[in-house]
Amino acid sequence: MNFQEALAAFQADRAHAESLGIIFPDAVAYVPDEFRYNVEMAELAFDAQPGLITSPNSAVPAILTTLIDPEVYQILFSPNKATKIIGEVRKGTWLDDTAMFPVVEHTGEVSSYGDFNNNGRAGANTAWPQRQSYLYQTIKIYGDKELERAGLARINWVSELDQSAATQFNKFQNLTYFRGVAGLQNYGLLNDPGLSPFLAPTTKAAGNSNTWFFNGGPNATANEVYNDIVALFGQLVAQSGGIIEAEDAMVLAMSPGSAVALTFTNTFNVNVHDLLKKNYPNMRIETAVQYGALSASNPQGSAGGNIVQLIAERAEGQKTGYAAYNEKMRAHPTIRELSAYRQKMTAGTWGTVLRMPVNLAQMIGV
Repeated sequence: MNFQEALAAFQADRAHAESLGIIFPDAVAYVPDEFRYNVEMAELAFDAQPGLITSPNSAVPAILTTLIDPEVYQILFSPNKATKIIGEVRKGTWLDDTAMFPVVEHTGEVSSYGDFNNNGRAGANTAWPQRQSYLYQTIKIYGDKELERAGLARINWVSELDQSAATQFNKFQNLTYFRGVAGLQNYGLLNDPGLSPFLAPTTKAAGNSNTWFFNGGPNATANEVYNDIVALFGQLVAQSGGIIEAEDAMVLAMSPGSAVALTFTNTFNVNVHDLLKKNYPNMRIETAVQYGALSASNPQGSAGGNIVQLIAERAEGQKTGYAAYNEKMRAHPTIRELSAYRQKMTAGTWGTVLRMPVNLAQMIGV
């Protein structure tokens, strides 16, 4: 096959080859026999390319072959659980620095009846426990060029800053519901001054410690875990003078790690969950990392170890307590600067207001 025949054959096959995805845009012919077997012609056809003047490269900038996924993922944080455990209400506004929560106690005495006896007395005593609010803030700052650059990456920067402010507020608010604010009459579920002392868990048969876990493995039997919770209920009954009963609505709150112990099963194939459901039908179980032991991965934990709280939600129709705020988020005016914007956001908290701390029992060191 000479050159003219090789040229005609390639042109005849080009369209079919391209339909199969085989594309050689600079090719004009197959290699003819005269090139194949003639060394001088072959050297002429396949001679080396002359040296480059420019630096060697991969033809295009790498950014042109880089994909940016349009689906933006956000970093996750531990869930806020205080309001799920104790509930949440608004009290007052950001103008209120102090709140009073009145308490009335009935007093008096009776005496023997007599037609002319004037003995006996019915009275009442009032108390006015107080809590102080704490206002906190954050500021959104963003520039004109910053917004434009984020837009190139298909990120709504102002919306992300709004969500960031809301996240900061919710995380801090949740922390105050557990720990309050130091230096103020502002307390949380874990440090209210009206709480009764912590109980200690019972001695475990394994002998390593009194905790439910030891070195990452179970250290207590299902019955031992259940008995620790029964001790909490017994404390509730004693504190309330018998007002709290097993059928009342209660919350068993603990760390996510401690809650794993509720799956421990005894020799009758009954786990702790089953025992609790049978004997305390209106008990619900909630978890929060603040009940866990203090560690590098849990900076909001307790230095004394894992905590368990048993909370009666109500007593004779009165709610035990609630997490309280005065402002959830107040957006102040957006200030336009020369080439940027600023906006302050404000919120406020009363911590957790335990109206009846006697309805809460707690244990540490599980």
